[in-house]
Amino acid sequence: MTKKFYYKGIRINALGLPVWTDKSRVKKNNRKRKFYHIAFSSPFHKNSPKNLIVMYDIVDVRKKERDWFRRQLKKFDYIMIQRSVWVGPSPLPKEFVEYLREIGLKGQLKTFKLAKTYTGKESII
Repeated sequence: MTKKFYYKGIRINALGLPVWTDKSRVKKNNRKRKFYHIAFSSPFHKNSPKNLIVMYDIVDVRKKERDWFRRQLKKFDYIMIQRSVWVGPSPLPKEFVEYLREIGLKGQLKTFKLAKTYTGKESII
């Protein structure tokens, strides 16, 4: 019995060269279907006052949705204060909030309206 070597799903020989046969690629039947989320454009201007804090806790199982949510916050000109705490202009677009409800993320985030605009230059003391 000869030992079979694989590199990135392709069978190779002992020298590392691909062995081309009919069954050289391993097909995985249990792969998840790709799911693409809607991209929202920003309704805010660059100099809009940043007076809304968005805090969220999205589990690791929903990593794709969490990364999509972060990209959308960046599009809306939000600034990351911590990994899951962002500040930016308010209010969030209605279509965006409705979509968050549809995909089940609405319950995993909280928003807080700030009394003063965030500039990033405030001192803690």
